[in-house]
Amino acid sequence: MNIHEYQAKVLLAKFAVPLLKGGVAYTKDEAMDVARKLGGPVTVVKSQIHAGGRGKGRFKNDPDGKGGVRIAKTVEEVGANAAAMLGHELVTKQTGPAGKMVKRLYIEQGCDIKRELYVSLLVDRAVGRIAVIASTEGGMDIETVAHETPEKIVKQAIDPAAGYQGYQGRKIAFALGLSGKQVGAFAALLGGLYRAMTELDCSLIEINPLVVTAAGDVVALDAKMTFDDNALYRHAELEALRDLDEEDPAETEAAKYALNYVKLDGQIGCMVNGAGLAMATMDIIKLYGSAPANFLDVGGGATKERVTAAFKIILKDANVEGILVNIFGGIMRCDVIAEGVVAAAREVNLHVPLVVRLEGTNVDLGKKILKESGLKITSAENLGDAAEKIVTAVKESN
Repeated sequence: MNIHEYQAKVLLAKFAVPLLKGGVAYTKDEAMDVARKLGGPVTVVKSQIHAGGRGKGRFKNDPDGKGGVRIAKTVEEVGANAAAMLGHELVTKQTGPAGKMVKRLYIEQGCDIKRELYVSLLVDRAVGRIAVIASTEGGMDIETVAHETPEKIVKQAIDPAAGYQGYQGRKIAFALGLSGKQVGAFAALLGGLYRAMTELDCSLIEINPLVVTAAGDVVALDAKMTFDDNALYRHAELEALRDLDEEDPAETEAAKYALNYVKLDGQIGCMVNGAGLAMATMDIIKLYGSAPANFLDVGGGATKERVTAAFKIILKDANVEGILVNIFGGIMRCDVIAEGVVAAAREVNLHVPLVVRLEGTNVDLGKKILKESGLKITSAENLGDAAEKIVTAVKESN
């Protein structure tokens, strides 16, 4: 689960991470009120969307104008920038051409920046530990730095048994060229980030940029936090931070039924049990000349209700011209899938070709349920046969 920058900063403040003062605003007037309270000669107006590259992004209604992060020197400028940003789609390299509508802003104190650094904590699956990634090249995509100048990246894995140690922070600080009081400040900041990472079950914390001010202070100027969805059951306070406007409605609906769904750009809707089989199904659809409209894994413990919900979610996609159900029943029984498919097809008044391939537990009963349903459902003997039949059926229906 992702959250906004301002939400991340509220959380990080509880772990003594040094931040600038700021406040969230949903309207022009609220933005101006926050700016008045902050005072100071410079105020920064930041768009709040779940995408990176906001500063370099451009608004769809003003492609030649300013980006999604703007500097203002008066309260009136804050208001003008807020009015120009709220309610408009911001296009960045992570949003795609459609962009994302800005519905809230973060109004923050300005900062006299001397240096920009990068630091993040993530789970390094190669060693099974939380790792710190740091670089002198702040304000840039870390992927670009890794590709062009990998020697400028510092990496430090943290032993979960020992936990974060101060000497690790100092070692990284020296590698980043910090000196004097900055070394201790950085080590303390990193300790706070590590505690936040472990206590909040984060999968990623990224500070880009981490800045050194003209006064020599080390401050987190931006913040990104991502949480492990599997741990949200023990963090109700984090679940409350979810912004559904930033998520695909179909994916949100799927999550209610514990379905793994990702929308794609093709025409063949897929319902499969198991991520590996789902990937193979999508590949073979491509092999036979079409493209999958989604990734959808109903899991091993799906019920009739979950299967029906999955069917409805697939059909909500206007691009879907046919559906391929591919089930290899182990834990998941074929008769349960068949009952769900039949119920869903009747409930939504199915209007596109449907091919079902069943194999495994209770397969004969599942095929019998489909055959006796009276619905126009095409059975397939194997995966290749299923893909060929659905692609052909879609072409013939068009």
